[in-house]
Amino acid sequence: MTVMPKPLDAEVREFLNRFDFSGCLACGTCSNGCPVTATPGMEEWDIRKVMRMLAYGMVDEVVDSDFPWLCTGCGRCAYSCPANIDIPAVMAHMKSLRDRDKVPGSLHKGMQNNVDTGNNLAISREEYLEGMADLGSELAEECPGFYVPVDKQDAKILFFPNSKEVYGDFEDQFWWWKVFYAAREDWTVPSQGWEAVDWALFTGNYAANKFLAKRKIDYMHQYNIERMIMPDCGGGSYGCRKGMEACVLEDPNNEVGFTYLYDYLVGIIREGRIKLDKSVNAGRRFTWHDSCKHGRELQRHFGKGFYEEPRWIVRQCVDDFVDMTPNRGLNYCCGAGGGMWPAPFDDQSAWHGRHKFEQIKRTGADVVVVGCSNCRDQIMKRLPKYYTDYKYEVKYIWQLVAETLVLEPWEAELVDKATVLAEAQWKAFGVDLSAGEY
Repeated sequence: MTVMPKPLDAEVREFLNRFDFSGCLACGTCSNGCPVTATPGMEEWDIRKVMRMLAYGMVDEVVDSDFPWLCTGCGRCAYSCPANIDIPAVMAHMKSLRDRDKVPGSLHKGMQNNVDTGNNLAISREEYLEGMADLGSELAEECPGFYVPVDKQDAKILFFPNSKEVYGDFEDQFWWWKVFYAAREDWTVPSQGWEAVDWALFTGNYAANKFLAKRKIDYMHQYNIERMIMPDCGGGSYGCRKGMEACVLEDPNNEVGFTYLYDYLVGIIREGRIKLDKSVNAGRRFTWHDSCKHGRELQRHFGKGFYEEPRWIVRQCVDDFVDMTPNRGLNYCCGAGGGMWPAPFDDQSAWHGRHKFEQIKRTGADVVVVGCSNCRDQIMKRLPKYYTDYKYEVKYIWQLVAETLVLEPWEAELVDKATVLAEAQWKAFGVDLSAGEY
């Protein structure tokens, strides 16, 4: 049967014309590396078929399907594509064409919450500040003088919390805080617009992606911050970088300083700002999971992916380290990228992660170390529900560093100074440290 191409909407045609679909060899390299291939319920779909559908103008059929939403944006397809077609960008655009009221699950609502309130869960400023004061006081019992600096003028480092930690996984924030305390870092968090995660990237919302990046840029200019640590979430860091790129193209004055968590940790370890004791991790084997967005996608779009830095950091903390196979640019996706962790596709996401589970099992590792919050939740919470014949722990790389720290208390003079600063800060924000739990 002869298949005739369909006419395309002008804007869609303009977008697709950026990609040389005529260069597609229909070789199947993309589908062979794609975690979506053979997903239960979509066995007849794969990325090679989808690319041919788009070449023939069958955009509506693709947009109306679940396929773009099952795409984790892992980039294994484009990494190996002989025609160098940016397939994840094509899938992201298919998401952008879906009516917003038909975006699966809570992704659009969370994104809109972030735009409107400054975080995905619409946590109020009052609740957020009270929580920071409360948790900071709790950690100060172990780390005298510690408090969470908010809106600190001229700080060296800006850090963005993740709303799931602010809302529920409270003590997961302690890991970074202990690192900052040990390094005696001059850091701060925002009082508003503090969300680390960028669901605009996951929903194909270009305008919101740029808006969220511009909000971070404006904050840095307002408080004269030297550098921000790119959010750990793969989508958060990659989305922020993409949004910032668009902002800088629009106005070079939008350029701000930033660092990735790997470079930051390498720096404070090499500079001797923190001390580590490997012996606390003796008797356990560790492996490292390469995040797709921190690795091949960052390398492909911005020329630098983080492969060796995390391995170096882990080796400063442990003696028994083993790599997964394959690894680095060829590593398998965990199955949670592209919004798949919060999306309503648990079975499909677990299917995507089947290779990751087998990789972990082959290493014989006791602990899987990760650098992305979505990867962590997927590997720690979702995969063990579906694959039960091997047990392991999951730790953030900054958690591993924090647990390996030799914590040296601050001098009394520094503690006194911090106490005065903390009291003044919380008073200015209207937070009464003598009331309630905080």
